[in-house]
Amino acid sequence: MIMGYPILFHLSFLFASLFILLISFSTIEVVNGGFSVNLIRINSTNVAHLLDTAQSPTISDNGVHIIEMSLGNPPTKYYGIMDTGSDLIWSQCLPCEDCFPQYYPYFDPKKSSTYTSVYCQEHECNRLEERNKGCSSNNQCKYRYSYGDSSITQGELALDTITLESSSGGVIPLQYMIFGCGHKNTGNFGKKMMGIVGLGRGPLSLISQIGPSFGGRRFSHCLIPYSNDNNLPSIMSFGSGSEVVGDGVVSTPLIKEESKPFYYVTLQGISVGDTYLSLHSSKGNMIIDSGTTLTFLPQKFHDQLVDEVKKQVPLQPITDDPQFAHRLCYRSTNLQHPIITTHFEGADLQLKPIQTFYEPIFGVSCFAVRSISNDAVGIYGNLAQTNYLIGFDLEREVVSFKATQCNVHQSLV
Repeated sequence: MIMGYPILFHLSFLFASLFILLISFSTIEVVNGGFSVNLIRINSTNVAHLLDTAQSPTISDNGVHIIEMSLGNPPTKYYGIMDTGSDLIWSQCLPCEDCFPQYYPYFDPKKSSTYTSVYCQEHECNRLEERNKGCSSNNQCKYRYSYGDSSITQGELALDTITLESSSGGVIPLQYMIFGCGHKNTGNFGKKMMGIVGLGRGPLSLISQIGPSFGGRRFSHCLIPYSNDNNLPSIMSFGSGSEVVGDGVVSTPLIKEESKPFYYVTLQGISVGDTYLSLHSSKGNMIIDSGTTLTFLPQKFHDQLVDEVKKQVPLQPITDDPQFAHRLCYRSTNLQHPIITTHFEGADLQLKPIQTFYEPIFGVSCFAVRSISNDAVGIYGNLAQTNYLIGFDLEREVVSFKATQCNVHQSLV
């Protein structure tokens, strides 16, 4: 989660301080029609022969999207914010010194037979940046991870089993997964959330940890618009079989920044109806972030875009209510125009009002694009990503998009 806007939903984040951790490759064995991936903590040259596709259900909730997995052994349900803008996987853990309330029981490491502490001299701990790393009096590796909106998680770095579902209906237990067992966690989190699942390109993330066993660092998701039933699940897929292919697919190159875990792409311009607005900027000027609700654009370009939207919406913006003073909002919940097209390098994405406006209160629709400083990197937020099947392929360094009704995306297409 890189950036967000607290007035919109219960949770959104600003720029995160990320750190890196790497695990090694794996071996695989067949288990009940799926497969078990046994991650080992030493380098291995074994080649993983893929039998299935790993999947997890996702739902939308209060401006974020939540992925369902299981943690520990025996497995207990875990619901974490899916976040392509950060890398750490973490969960609230007992004993909770300072934890936000959640609907589900806090994870208890003592009840998991596969929970393993990481000690300060071990290579997992040494992968943490010095500013994020600590050492307890009993030599356990401590972490502290902060987000730009002052949300914080801190606790112990540990290893445990994470279980995903498979496309054949089985389960896929993944042993020795690195995660943060958070004992002090603060921030504006909803009660359905138990932590964050970092999906960035750095080696701490879920996709980097499991990629070698699943045919490469690839995954895809299909985010459901917030105006739909929040209880409708979609599917997130990992590795081989998660590729976005077929008619209507467009792709844009990923721009790799050294030591940066973000998914940088190049936005060339935006069209409002038939009016094209060019963004004069360098390559890698946008970050695709599933953990941010709104889209953020450089101030000058943002202002041009807002002016054009005003021209094409046949309604008067709200000007008599202070709470909407710095937003473009209308007293309407049924906007049909304008159609906005984002022009990425090699990929034009058409967005309807359901993907570009949100309802902060009943009866009001506000434009889901905000401004940042002119020299900052933009953020392509999760609202604009809804109703697209989006595939991240770090082996080919591309992101692919396919227009999809995500509320009916129950399996791979």
